[in-house]
Amino acid sequence: MNFKLFNLKKAVLLSALFTTISVCAQSKKEKPNILFILADDASFAHFSAYGSTWVKTPAFDEIAKNGLLFNKAYTPNAKCAPSRAIILTGRNSWQLEELANHNAYWPTKYQSVFEDLKNNGYATGYTGKGWAPGVAGKINGKPRELIGKAYQSRKLIPPTKEISNTDYESNFKDFLNEKKDNEPFAFWFGCWEPHRAYEYGTGAKFGLDRSKIDNIPPFYPDVDSVRNDFLDYAFELQYFDMQITKMMNVLKERNLLDNTIIIVTSDNGMPFPRIKGQEYEFSNHVPLAIMWKNGIQNPGRKINDYVSFIDLAPTFLELAKVPSQEVRLQPVQGKSLVNMFNSKLTQNIESNRDYVLIGKERHDVGRPNDEGYPIRGIIKDQFIYLINFMPDRWPAGNPETGYANVDGGATKSFILNQNRKNIGDKYWLLNFGKRAPEELYNIAIDPYCMNNLASNVKFLPQKEKLKSQLLTELKQQKDPRILGSDYFFDHYTSGENTGFYEKYLNGEKVKTSWLSPSDFEINPLIINYYKTKE
Repeated sequence: MNFKLFNLKKAVLLSALFTTISVCAQSKKEKPNILFILADDASFAHFSAYGSTWVKTPAFDEIAKNGLLFNKAYTPNAKCAPSRAIILTGRNSWQLEELANHNAYWPTKYQSVFEDLKNNGYATGYTGKGWAPGVAGKINGKPRELIGKAYQSRKLIPPTKEISNTDYESNFKDFLNEKKDNEPFAFWFGCWEPHRAYEYGTGAKFGLDRSKIDNIPPFYPDVDSVRNDFLDYAFELQYFDMQITKMMNVLKERNLLDNTIIIVTSDNGMPFPRIKGQEYEFSNHVPLAIMWKNGIQNPGRKINDYVSFIDLAPTFLELAKVPSQEVRLQPVQGKSLVNMFNSKLTQNIESNRDYVLIGKERHDVGRPNDEGYPIRGIIKDQFIYLINFMPDRWPAGNPETGYANVDGGATKSFILNQNRKNIGDKYWLLNFGKRAPEELYNIAIDPYCMNNLASNVKFLPQKEKLKSQLLTELKQQKDPRILGSDYFFDHYTSGENTGFYEKYLNGEKVKTSWLSPSDFEINPLIINYYKTKE
């Protein structure tokens, strides 16, 4: 036997074996961490990476500069609970039964992506606002942890009385201290800001300048109280951005930053009339920046393909190398964004990313029998097309119960008070009045969706093309609203405030923490006023 040859072969085999072991260990060690950061009610246009000059968001901008900035990211449903359910399941809200509604019960059969991650070796947890408002229920007699263990015990003194006293940074540190060494993690930071209520005047108090605001939407009057409302919102948005910096510093201190994918977005647009809870461009178009130093090629790109919140869950699953989506009780509808991480392109990275679907059912209650305001829509080729299935209903909620699908605040109060002086005021009609059965807007030149083109003969071919695609897609996705089983959505039990309308009319005291007392109308002329858009 040639012992030199034998020893050489042995050395090669051992080297290959150790290399394989090393690569496997490294692969396991370098499984990416996930830090998901979600603002509560923030519009994309107010992040400086998107061109805002009067709101400063340096942390978000840093994520975008060192990663990817998505110019066309949308939530399919512009309300807290259904939007968050979409993120966690990868399914459109009309595919989620009662989760299409705000403040619902989470069905047992819908698995959250954070549950998937936990089942595949990830430490999971969250601080701030998780999936809410709603009731998660129990499994085997134990409260269900849809996002993992809650870390909420650390508190601080906030700069205003309406900003949360949750110490997000310290709670994140507690989570990292508790998890096992080298265990990959998925952490959800749900900032409570800039959700209402606001302490009126704090934006100006802390140095923000009303005169710098350059984009008051044309569906609001440009008056001091509205500008102050915007400043108060901006102050809380900047507070949110400060928390991103704190989270990133924690990762840097622990040498975790490079292999942590950081996703920053918002569940829906700003909590103002005609935006949050509706289905327009400023309702559903959300900020989205993703950074991953170890995994994103050619950082600094601005992505112009359309992406949807349904794409986040499959992205998490691919990043975490979850073996197969068959482990889920319900498959995802979206498609992973990971291909975009490895591209050099800024658009047309994937040919089918040229549209998104949006829609809603019941948000905050306040109509007879807890009815919702069903909408379905499609955004494509710089147009947004909407079907309002029940145009006889009040889109923002009934006047006598406070227009409950609009959070109380200075802008809402000003518009309502103006309308009481002059019934049929144009701002009231735009924000609270009834709508046409169909709406079509060219958002390239009309981003605020002011000029409804649905009845314009010139745009009939465009409208019919969008409508056809929308209905075809919804049928394929087995949307009950399209298949004739739409009554389910109105009859699912609400997790809170069930029978709000009937209780109010009967003179019962009902919880109205998200409304102002002055929101409720008593003038029958206003309650019965009806006008559709031309």
